[in-house]
Parts: sequence; structure tokens; C-alpha cells
Amino acid sequence: MNFDEIGRNLPAVFAAAMVAVLFIQSGLDKVFDRKGNLEWLTGHFSKTPLATFVPALLAVITIMELASGLLAAVGIVYFLFSSSTVIIFWSSVAAAASLLSLFFGQRLAKDYPGAAVIVPYFILTGLLMFITNPFARP
Repeated sequence: MNFDEIGRNLPAVFAAAMVAVLFIQSGLDKVFDRKGNLEWLTGHFSKTPLATFVPALLAVITIMELASGLLAAVGIVYFLFSSSTVIIFWSSVAAAASLLSLFFGQRLAKDYPGAAVIVPYFILTGLLMFITNPFARP
């Protein structure tokens, strides 16, 4: 690994670091405060078609968030050893899927301000996906 390669990919490394922090913290919060999250989400989705699925959906989103964050962290380390951003790319795909799930839930619950907060994170993951896309490179 040379400094030129790191410099060319610095935006991807920093964006991946942000994704790692965001999703690992959020996923771990759901693990360590499952009861609090479940109570809040149960109330939040009480008047939606998702009301009966909240416990299962909490487990799913927790797994999705942890996978996204851990993939981003592993992707940074992998990049430093291999000069490849392919794992960072797949972490951005997982992160976008996680955020889309959260956005869908917020919109369904008619929490429009909560949904709006997700949009900048989604833009970040979209940009990360774009700059690390292995299918777009020659």
C-alpha cells in the first residue's frame, strides 16, 4: 500500500469510517437496550400494519445495521492491506438497504421529520457506493 493509493481513496475511507461508526453504534444500542428500543418502536408503529411484527423487525434491523457497520470497518482494514475497496462497496450496499428499511418504517409511521433525518445518511451511502463501485471501473 502506498500513500498515493490511500490519497486517491481517502474520501471512501472516511465515508466508510462514518458508516462504520453510525451502524455499529446504532446496532449495539439496539442490542444493549433492546427493551427500551422495543418499547419505543412498539408505540411508534402501533397504528401501522407493522405493529405485530415489531419484535421481529427490530431483530432484522439490528442484524442489518451491525452487518453494515462491521463490513465497513473490515473494508477499511482490507483496503489498507489490499488496495481494494470492494468490501467497502458491499458495506455501502448493505447500509443503503438498512437505511431504506428505516426510511420505509418512518414513512409508514407518518414520522416525516424522522424520515427526513435518514436522507443525508442515504446520500452518503449512495456516494460511497458510487466511488467504490467495482463494476464501474475499467
